[in-house]
Amino acid sequence: MKYLPLIWKNVWRRKFRTVFTMLVVMVAFLLFGVLMAVRMAFTFGIEVAGVDRLMMLHKVGFLMLLPEAYKTQLQSMPGVQLATHQTWFGGIYQDPTNFFAQMAVEPEAYLKAYPEFKVTPEHMKAWMDDRRGVLVGVDLMKRFNWQVGQRIPINATIWQPRGGGLTWEFNIAGTYTGEDAVDKTQFLFRYDYFDENRRGAQGQVGWYVVKIDDPAKAAEMSRAIDNQFANSSAETKTATEKQFVQSFAKQVGDIGTIMVAIATAVLFNMLLVAASTMTRAIRERTSELAVLKTLGFANGTILGLVLLESMFVVLVGGGIGLGFAWLIVQGGDPTNGMLPIFALPPRDLALGVGLMIALGLLAGLLPAVGAMRLRITDALRRS
Repeated sequence: MKYLPLIWKNVWRRKFRTVFTMLVVMVAFLLFGVLMAVRMAFTFGIEVAGVDRLMMLHKVGFLMLLPEAYKTQLQSMPGVQLATHQTWFGGIYQDPTNFFAQMAVEPEAYLKAYPEFKVTPEHMKAWMDDRRGVLVGVDLMKRFNWQVGQRIPINATIWQPRGGGLTWEFNIAGTYTGEDAVDKTQFLFRYDYFDENRRGAQGQVGWYVVKIDDPAKAAEMSRAIDNQFANSSAETKTATEKQFVQSFAKQVGDIGTIMVAIATAVLFNMLLVAASTMTRAIRERTSELAVLKTLGFANGTILGLVLLESMFVVLVGGGIGLGFAWLIVQGGDPTNGMLPIFALPPRDLALGVGLMIALGLLAGLLPAVGAMRLRITDALRRS
């Protein structure tokens, strides 16, 4: 602590250079924070995917339908706790840019398969009592300022209503919530109402969610399920929920790797700037370092002073940048709800602080070692 005034004075010896370096570090960690939030938005489903859930799709692809009758066969298989299905709706609310997931589900079975979705008994009862009822994620409710009981028109793009026209009308029966990592932007309505009132494809579903007893046997169960429906009119392809989410995300590219690569390049450039700044600062203070050594400052103390100076610049600039990134993320999804979750996880905040410390040490290491090895006679001769 007794050396803090000396470090403070040295940091602000060249105010413009220090401020400029801090701004570079601030921008670098601002980008780091935002990029990590985007990475989280695109990959969060992989991290929260249930280890005991399998996804069973048509072997040809995601868009092909499966018979609803498969459910009975799935539930009779050893090791299967629960089987339920989902069907993608793909409608439009007011404008095509208002994208959100709309799915026809079996209410009770769906919530048993996804216990992370939290619904109050009152909202669950209202959903079961209203065939047109929908359960809406709280984040989606906030996005459009919807209220429970409100009627929501959805224009069909795939499934047209049997009575003619393109508009389906649903009543918001309730909402669901969950932990931070849970997707709270879904629009869930009843499959029985949907199947009775759509034009064609009755008795067909999109895909199955199969909850199994032992996650360690996921691969074995996947093979058994696919063998069960081999050589049928609708053969299947089964995988763990994590594998399913990964393959779905990779259809738009490996976003996580791209974000990490960009952040790495930005931080590397910041390291070069900070290291150059510290090198110049030490060269300008050669005679002063010689005086300090003459006064009895040990080599280790000189090394520590330079490293602390470097870390101070990086921590202040990086802390401000990471703080701004957190405020931006707290402001909400910039895509107006198209991302299912937009948050900066505590893990990435801790990673950011760790990177600041590491980069501060790396930026000051070479100048600090040079200052530590500096001979008094050589320093005075240079001055």
